[in-house]
Amino acid sequence: MIEEILAYNKKFVEEKGYEKYAASKYPNKKIAILTCMDTRLVELLPAALGLKNGDVKIIKNAGGVVTSPFGSVIRSLLVAIIELGVEEIMVIGHTDCGVQHIDSEMMIHHMKERGISQESIDLMKYCGINFEEWLAGFETVEQSVKNTVDTIRNHPLIPADIRIGGYVIDTVTGELTVLD
Repeated sequence: MIEEILAYNKKFVEEKGYEKYAASKYPNKKIAILTCMDTRLVELLPAALGLKNGDVKIIKNAGGVVTSPFGSVIRSLLVAIIELGVEEIMVIGHTDCGVQHIDSEMMIHHMKERGISQESIDLMKYCGINFEEWLAGFETVEQSVKNTVDTIRNHPLIPADIRIGGYVIDTVTGELTVLD
């Protein structure tokens, strides 16, 4: 599959397919979106919000959550705000999220089945990672989004003038529900 992607990329560059995507690194709409890595959102989310290349910064991870106050999500948001001019943050969860109801014990069991040693898991715990909490899912998408919004809003390094809102997008229709 990767070979097919690389072949397509070669042709894309040769045919200058990139020209219609030209944009600045600075987001036109001064918005950063934190959302889930769900495959259904790749094209649906920008289409449902009327976004085009260059409009926003999109940060994706499993569940669209902040798992650490000093992790990559907060770092990315800080770069977007301080260096790239972002003034608003949208936290967008979605219906039928795969992270919802994930059980950390089952995840650990599956990791071991895939060859991850107990020693590696213990090392993570020794390094201060609450492994069970880090791998856990959430009960409702709405509560997860609200928790993430609160975490960002109350982070000591996020400027107070940044507008932060929570939303849930329907993965079938693209309808956006405002939370708060």
